[in-house]
Amino acid sequence: MFESIAYAAETVQGPTPVNPLVQFMPIILMFAIFYFLLIRPQQKKQKEAQAMIANLKKGDKVVTSGGILGTVSSLQDDYVVLAVGGSDTKIEILKSAIAGLRQ
Repeated sequence: MFESIAYAAETVQGPTPVNPLVQFMPIILMFAIFYFLLIRPQQKKQKEAQAMIANLKKGDKVVTSGGILGTVSSLQDDYVVLAVGGSDTKIEILKSAIAGLRQ
């Protein structure tokens, strides 16, 4: 009686081994989707903003991240002097605070 149980236990095979790459495929796929939908477009947008700030010149009309509209009066290493308003009002802002150019 015990011999038949012992033989039956020997013939039962365990689960087949699964390739580790197949186990991690969903995680790899999710990372690829996040990269192409979120990370890559954000990096592209950041490079475009840096290029725009690097190409600023006197006379460009800009808008700041705070909503101030002005014309570039002079450029320094890390800040810009803007002429705002109707009179000779000038303010200094950081280059990183410039949100974009306006027409």
